[in-house]
Amino acid sequence: MFYMIFSNKITNILAAFLLIFVFLVSVLSIKDDSLTMDEVAHLPAGYSYLTQKDMRLNPEHPPLIKDLAALPLLFIKGINFPSNIQAWQEDINGQWAFGYHFLYHNQNPTEKMIFWARIPMILVLILLGFYVFKWAKELYGNKAALLSLFLFSFSPTLLAHGRLVTTDVGATIGVFIATYYFIRALQNKSKKDVILAGIAFGIAQLCKFSVILLIPFFILLGLVFWLIKLGTFKQTLKILVLVFVTGYILVWPVYQYHVLKYPPEKQFRDTQVFLEAYPDLIKKPILWATNKPILRAYAQYLTGVLMVLHRGAFGHTTYFLGEISNLGWKNYFPIVYLIKEPLPLHVLTLIALCYIAFKIQKPFWINTFSRIKNWIKNNFSQFAMLIFIVFYWLTSLFSNLNIGVRHLLPVFPFTFLQVSGAITDFLKESRLKIKCLILAFFILWQTVSVISIYPHFLAYFNEIMGGPDKGYIYTVDSNLDWGQDLKRLKKWVEDNQVEKIYVDYFGGGQAQYYLKEKYLPWWGARNPAELEKGSYLAVSATFLQGGRGQPIADFDQAYGYYNWLDKYTPLTKIGYSIFVYKIE
Repeated sequence: MFYMIFSNKITNILAAFLLIFVFLVSVLSIKDDSLTMDEVAHLPAGYSYLTQKDMRLNPEHPPLIKDLAALPLLFIKGINFPSNIQAWQEDINGQWAFGYHFLYHNQNPTEKMIFWARIPMILVLILLGFYVFKWAKELYGNKAALLSLFLFSFSPTLLAHGRLVTTDVGATIGVFIATYYFIRALQNKSKKDVILAGIAFGIAQLCKFSVILLIPFFILLGLVFWLIKLGTFKQTLKILVLVFVTGYILVWPVYQYHVLKYPPEKQFRDTQVFLEAYPDLIKKPILWATNKPILRAYAQYLTGVLMVLHRGAFGHTTYFLGEISNLGWKNYFPIVYLIKEPLPLHVLTLIALCYIAFKIQKPFWINTFSRIKNWIKNNFSQFAMLIFIVFYWLTSLFSNLNIGVRHLLPVFPFTFLQVSGAITDFLKESRLKIKCLILAFFILWQTVSVISIYPHFLAYFNEIMGGPDKGYIYTVDSNLDWGQDLKRLKKWVEDNQVEKIYVDYFGGGQAQYYLKEKYLPWWGARNPAELEKGSYLAVSATFLQGGRGQPIADFDQAYGYYNWLDKYTPLTKIGYSIFVYKIE
């Protein structure tokens, strides 16, 4: 295919087909997926923002993605808002209790709400794909644009998380589009581009708080832009200031809407609890601002930022390579990225790196500074992408929050563009037909590898690790088991005429809601002697492996409570994430 010459018309048609493919596959694959863990907090919170103008729930994430998800619910009849329950009236961030009540105990049209809330998320994914194609085409031409869009369209991680009411793809599109417009603003210096860059920066801040990394990233880009004399210091500083000011001006009206009916006294009490770990120097100004009409919005925004920074520092208990820890592993993200992403992508990345290294003909120590400076001048966008990839990877390596490859998503589009640009440049060299055949083989391989796991994209593991069937051995949580298979467990129970089943379920669904009278509660700390002979037991992989892993140093929680299941062979696995046993 890449041996051909692509006109703009053909290129755009093929791009449209790829984006239509992403849309259809995403929509069709959510039909049997249960609500995942974070969705049970995000979706009800978003609905509360739009209908109550009150952001007491889930403040550790900005509102924009949740608002978009909840928007279709405004057109669904029969949704009751439980404003009289304790989780809403009295609890401090009672997001989980409120979410479960709103979705499963309030006589609401649950399945309809879940389905339609995911449609805007899919549209956000499509918009990201459009910008991947657009920027790649501007930088490298038609072939690289199509290859970039292919890697995007057949990314199992993007297909998995782009269908869910979560903030990870939102953060990705925020970073990518904000960077695109910021570089345009630096290069063109027009008022229009600066305003667009500021708006894109503000929207990014409203998608996920980790996107605050754009501030040091943009400052670094501006500094380099000035040092290599692509712009004056005054021009560059002016653009930076205008982008940041415009962005945070945009943040104000959005947050102001979300605190309009949030009682100031409750915002003050909630903020006290959220920021209790911080010194007075940090939290007192924010607490002071919670009852100031003009400043309340920014107080709520800063509270969320500090909540996320605190959580990232203290981690989250999870399982990885036979161990359990709440402090994370330095090798977590490199290994998870290697085993969760398709092998053809890794091979193409390696080829691209080798080709780039080969192009450096002179010894790298000769005229190094001037050569780097000239390269940056001629390839500033590529330089920016490379810096972000390195910058984001470094921050991830030192994070204690190791709960999924999804946290690496912001680097994916930049990686696709860099790899595609190098590969299409590599194709211009000798032996074009052979290289094109090899590339076609990798494209076909990735296509088959990803499509074959439909609709279980969340559970994708590449072939070298044994595929999704063996994924639980290495890692769980949102890499494999986020609660998506509860409805499939219900179907298995019905098809096999199981009268009762004990369930230890991890996710955003509610086992009793789906299984009704067939459901019996189970948890890891219970004595297995309580299980009658012939009983059925279903355990989510996250809980199962968490109860088998060996604790690393300083881990002081319960462990080993599912080792007794080692003597049993699972009767079946539901969608790769729920293990069903028959106790004999």
